[in-house]
Amino acid sequence: MKGKAKIRVGVLGATGAVGQRFVQMLQGHPWFELSVLCASQRNAGRRYGDACNWLLRGDMPAHLQDIVLEEMGPGIDCQLVFSALPSGPARTMEAELAAAGYVICSNASAYRYDPDVPLLIPEVNPEHVEMIDGQRRGRGWPGFITTNPNCSTTHLVSALHPLHEAFEVRKVFVVTMQAVSGAGYSGVTSMDIIDNVVPYIGSEEEKMERREPQKLLGRYDGTAVQAADFVVSAHCNRVPVRNGHLAAVSVEFARRPSLEDVRRAWAEYEPLPQRMGLPSAPEQAILYREEADRPQPRMDRLAGSVPGMATVVGRLREDPLFHVKFLTLGHNTIRGAAGGSLLNAELLVSQGYLDAGDEDAGSRMPVADAILDGVR
Repeated sequence: MKGKAKIRVGVLGATGAVGQRFVQMLQGHPWFELSVLCASQRNAGRRYGDACNWLLRGDMPAHLQDIVLEEMGPGIDCQLVFSALPSGPARTMEAELAAAGYVICSNASAYRYDPDVPLLIPEVNPEHVEMIDGQRRGRGWPGFITTNPNCSTTHLVSALHPLHEAFEVRKVFVVTMQAVSGAGYSGVTSMDIIDNVVPYIGSEEEKMERREPQKLLGRYDGTAVQAADFVVSAHCNRVPVRNGHLAAVSVEFARRPSLEDVRRAWAEYEPLPQRMGLPSAPEQAILYREEADRPQPRMDRLAGSVPGMATVVGRLREDPLFHVKFLTLGHNTIRGAAGGSLLNAELLVSQGYLDAGDEDAGSRMPVADAILDGVR
């Protein structure tokens, strides 16, 4: 990649909470250059600084304030598009752009469950990028769509993956405690969440139980993904935490491991993005906390060499109903949303699905102090 120009990228839905996180994480990226910010027809033509209610801690980067928002659609000046659109608009717009030759890395749920669209966690199922070839043939698109999973699914499956490979997951019981930022800005009113837990998040349990983990941990046979054969029971709750989804997980395996076996599987886990040194991949994909009261959202959501991109686990112990139980924690708007799509894009570059790069393909993502201030 040495000496090549950076890939020009755009963000759809750039004024929203996830769109802003894309914008923030793309600042100073060694491979990607943010060239287009897109918004709804209502905001197209306005300055980003005027149209965007900046929600992240710290000021909006000054050089972005005068960028004029463009209307979404074919013709935008970029090769790669990050989508932070709601599912309904994403279904139409992402297809239009893929048909026009753009590469789409989507955080939306619109295409996650289509059998020819990769649902990716690069540490877990990088081989699923091969589905892109069939997608292009079947739909007649010169471009293509890839997706990342729901924020609560991301860290659950990341923690399960090395255990599934070693011991074969059979049953999972999970109770999530999900941050209010997962509902978007103004998604849960303060009167609803202060001094309270909301024991329902629309469609969340269905995604975790029947749709995403089995596809992510399934095997791609060259034609389709053969879903992994295990059952998940989920209880999803909204709690008064700003950022960071915590989950209590109990697991039964085909081959019962000892607690030391489980710790070793996590400790020795070195998936493809870490071996390749992709810019947004933390040096350790899974971090284990030994303390009796960790992980905690406020303490651990930014853990790892790339803040917010690692999965943190802890409180591993035997389970009297299943085999083992533990806690898992991850930052929902970084790795569970924009950062997941960003790492997917880096995987596509590394696998030859995007042709460009920068002077040093192995450089880690530089995280500025302003980014750290904005994700706490």
